Amino acid sequence: MTRPAAIVTGGARGIGLACAEALADAGFDILVADLAETAAGELAANITARGAKFAYVGCDVADLSAHAALVDAAMQAFGRIDCLVNNAGVGAVVRGDLLDLKPDNFDRALGVNLRGTVFLSQAVAKAMLAKPGDHAKSIITITSVSAEMASPERSEYCMSKAALSMWVKNLALRLAPENIGVFELRPGIIRTDMTAGVSAKYDALIDGGLVPAKRWGEASDIGAMVAALAAGSLGFSTGSIINVDGALSVPRL
Repeated sequence: MTRPAAIVTGGARGIGLACAEALADAGFDILVADLAETAAGELAANITARGAKFAYVGCDVADLSAHAALVDAAMQAFGRIDCLVNNAGVGAVVRGDLLDLKPDNFDRALGVNLRGTVFLSQAVAKAMLAKPGDHAKSIITITSVSAEMASPERSEYCMSKAALSMWVKNLALRLAPENIGVFELRPGIIRTDMTAGVSAKYDALIDGGLVPAKRWGEASDIGAMVAALAAGSLGFSTGSIINVDGALSVPRL
């Protein structure tokens, strides 16, 4: 039996890298799509050391014209696509008063986090349907607890993730009859480059009890969940939202 293959967007660092590593360890060949092309050599060594084939495509998911080439690259490298991890995303360009939110900053967040992810998912789903193969198939989208929990200082980020969550629900309904598992992962406070600039703020909040688990989340926490979902044993749970946040999002009095 051939090995399954996965595309991980934004896979050169942080959560995406942890997902690529976990999937490689689970027996997947990996294509990373990212803008950080200078990291490709080091990344290739990392992934191939885990026994996986590796391919890299430098692209911005917000550029819809690049999607067909990305799908083609995966098919040429592996002959199949069994898993898509939609991880690429951007935070708020500027945190501040939402009454000062600039249209360009809004467009950037929605262009990457929502529009690009929606249409890449569409392209990959079509490729999966065209060549079903012999492995479980899944589309796993990384949103955020901010899909439901508001942060007025970065409202455009929250809106992009909330809308993406609704896309996942609709995609799950469309692909359930095709036996393609569709899942949404909502990370909480995760230690990555994106949170490095506000780490002191979150250290204090975690110390103050914001996260019941009393710790930062690590990128490997997300990677472990992605690998479990991609394995296919949870396929009947398609459409599920999985919080990976140390119980941060559990309502409390």
